[in-house]
Amino acid sequence: GPPVADLVGWLARRRVALGFACGVAALWLSRPTWTTWTVGCAIALAGEMVRIWAAGHVEKNREVTASGPYRFSAHPLYVGSAIIGVGFAVSAASPVVAVLVGAYLAATIGAAIRREEQFLRGRFGDRYDAYRAGRGADRGRRFSFARAMRNKEYRAIAGFLAIALLLALKARAAGPGGGGPGVLLL
Repeated sequence: GPPVADLVGWLARRRVALGFACGVAALWLSRPTWTTWTVGCAIALAGEMVRIWAAGHVEKNREVTASGPYRFSAHPLYVGSAIIGVGFAVSAASPVVAVLVGAYLAATIGAAIRREEQFLRGRFGDRYDAYRAGRGADRGRRFSFARAMRNKEYRAIAGFLAIALLLALKARAAGPGGGGPGVLLL
């Protein structure tokens, strides 16, 4: 395909691996203090709550979901992920990390959304277009925590907890004055 389409596909397929690599770099460059950790983790927790809410409504690859947060956003899982990224960038207290997180989110989430919309239009056709236009889809489904777990949201929860813990260890190692790039965790 065209070079842009190839890049979009590559980014969408590798966003988890790229996120891990960016996360390691961000952790290394972070300078968390207890204040930035607390504020940033609160923001990231709000993002994870959006993700859980979305995962508890969606039936991935089986239907066009319009209940819960899908009433307000076509991509609430990505919205939640972006909020988590912002939260952890705040926790990191580093302008370099903020730029890294912003670039990662812009590239990978944008690519994933393009691929997902292409898939949804191909799979659901007019039903997806009607949903995007604000009509035609059932908006009454109730939230289900079991559905969120079937959607493997436990992986995002585990990632959230791991990053929060690693940043806390780094803030602790840095002491009351905060840390600098490369402060060891232990």
